[in-house]
Amino acid sequence: MERIHKLLAHAGYGSRRACEDLIVTGRISVDGVVVRTLGSSVDLATQELRCDGEVIRVEPKVYFLLHKPRGYVCTNADPMNRPKVIDLFQGVCQRIYTVGRLDADSDGLIVVTNDGEMTNILTHPRYGVAKTYRVIVKGYVSGEQLEKIQKGVWLAEGRTSQLKVKVHKRSRDMTAMDVTLREGMNREVRRIFARIGHQVRSLTRIRIGGLVLGDLRAGAYRAITREQILTMMQAPEPRERPKRERPRQKPKRERK
Repeated sequence: MERIHKLLAHAGYGSRRACEDLIVTGRISVDGVVVRTLGSSVDLATQELRCDGEVIRVEPKVYFLLHKPRGYVCTNADPMNRPKVIDLFQGVCQRIYTVGRLDADSDGLIVVTNDGEMTNILTHPRYGVAKTYRVIVKGYVSGEQLEKIQKGVWLAEGRTSQLKVKVHKRSRDMTAMDVTLREGMNREVRRIFARIGHQVRSLTRIRIGGLVLGDLRAGAYRAITREQILTMMQAPEPRERPKRERPRQKPKRERK
């Protein structure tokens, strides 16, 4: 048994709120009987669900990990006719969509599915799923600046949440680092560094919770199961190995 409004949303009849309106207005029937009660459930294995007389068939749920290339947008309809992420899935029959978004100028890991419940788990702020980005910016980012952005900076929508930064390389011309955050405003990472005077040269998402980009090349994807996603999401994030301290050498005794 599954809630009718969730089945309708999964079948592509709109958001859950829109599907609840379909129920309340009497457009949904189960075995020929109109259902108007919110929260009603149905078993599609033994019952027939219809909307405006049309039988509703729910597609099997599919899950993919994709390395989104730069230049592609995470929307199913683009008025500017730019390349879309779903264009990469030519052999997939289901109505799929991206879980969250990466802007057109960024690349990296993104989940593509038709499972609304999984989408909610991966994107809703209450679950706090961490996302890690490999970022290269122009110029030398000082320790003081890193401390500032890790505590949070003010953007138009409000103060950003605390984030973690691991620096890989710094020079006068560039700084390469991994940035991990749990909440995502629109183009947040780029705007954070712009706020402290550094332009992002490249931004690649390398991790979503326990899901990793690995060796997936740009434009490539692989199928994954719901169980694998949930198992990986519960896996602890890798910890950095503490640096070994060299043993102190005893001072040499001066010869008399």
